[in-house]
Amino acid sequence: MMHVFNLRVYYEDTDLAGIVYYANYLKFIERARSEWVRGLGVDQSALRAQGVVFAVRRVVADYVRPAVFDDELQVRTQVLAATGARLTLAQTVWRGDALLFEAEVQLVCLSDAGRAVRFPAVVLAAVTVM
Repeated sequence: MMHVFNLRVYYEDTDLAGIVYYANYLKFIERARSEWVRGLGVDQSALRAQGVVFAVRRVVADYVRPAVFDDELQVRTQVLAATGARLTLAQTVWRGDALLFEAEVQLVCLSDAGRAVRFPAVVLAAVTVM
């Protein structure tokens, strides 16, 4: 199952050449992950109140084509693997039928003390239903 998040490129997203600044793709996929988790019915604020937060452990990214001001983009998120300790996602950014960016993102959970903890059962249950 795939989650889709739509967004538009604003001036603030671009560099002096009018192209989306490379680091902003990471922001785009972060927003998409937040909406994906919300769509799963997982309350990140409640988890944080319980001392558990999500953290990106690893990102492997490939910039394929540039996006520019006013482009309408679509971020697609899919689960590649889920264990008690890690979630691995494929996230891609598209403009119509053109792939612009792709990343493999590995997520972990941390305690409020910054130590690795297992994913809460509610998260794993929501992800495995996909």
